[in-house]
Amino acid sequence: MKKTSKRFSEIKSKTQDAKLNLDEAVKLLKECANAKFDEAIEFHIKTNADPKHADQQIRQTSDLPSGTGKTVRILLFAEGELANSALEAGAEYLIDDDIIKKIEDGWDDFDVAIATPDMMPKIAKLGKHLGRKGLMPNPRSGTVVPEDKLIDAVEKANKGRVEIRMDKDANIHTRIGLCSFSDDEILQNLSSVYSTIVNNKPEGVKGPFIDSASLCSTMGPGINLDLEKLQESIVN
Repeated sequence: MKKTSKRFSEIKSKTQDAKLNLDEAVKLLKECANAKFDEAIEFHIKTNADPKHADQQIRQTSDLPSGTGKTVRILLFAEGELANSALEAGAEYLIDDDIIKKIEDGWDDFDVAIATPDMMPKIAKLGKHLGRKGLMPNPRSGTVVPEDKLIDAVEKANKGRVEIRMDKDANIHTRIGLCSFSDDEILQNLSSVYSTIVNNKPEGVKGPFIDSASLCSTMGPGINLDLEKLQESIVN
């Protein structure tokens, strides 16, 4: 049986059984985050969906108004002057023959790929390399966009966005920032993610979609959120 440290046990005792409102949860989260590095904040949601059914799955992206706390490296599939403008807006790499060859050889030193629709034939042959790594541009995740939306997509991706997907147990896990963020920055990011999830309830889910929600830091235990108060906080 795995033994827990005295520190973790003390922290766990503060979070056990309680269901807190957002302000209380963020305050306790920061109090418990006493590792020697800036811990990430994770938002976990348990749903009542059955991901075995296609009409009960969710795949969306959510903007993080306060950013992620880390640099986002963007690979751009675009051409011409628009591509140059997108590089100036914050994209780091522009697709060319050399990068295509590097991808085929296993290179994946970027966080998100954004493409215009006319580039999809060129991207298609890279599907087996990018798809299994979750890096394939996809309209559903907001990474295949019309030319007039390209700059906006790059700016949003550079600022911060997360992909929302269920695991096989119908849970959603997203990173919403760092413990060094201000309370307002954490709440803005969490509100954006939660609103995206609620507003994109799968059609096949009957009854309540969200079963429970919690926050935790990288090294900390889960802090359960009061769903009713969470909903009120987001609405207000």
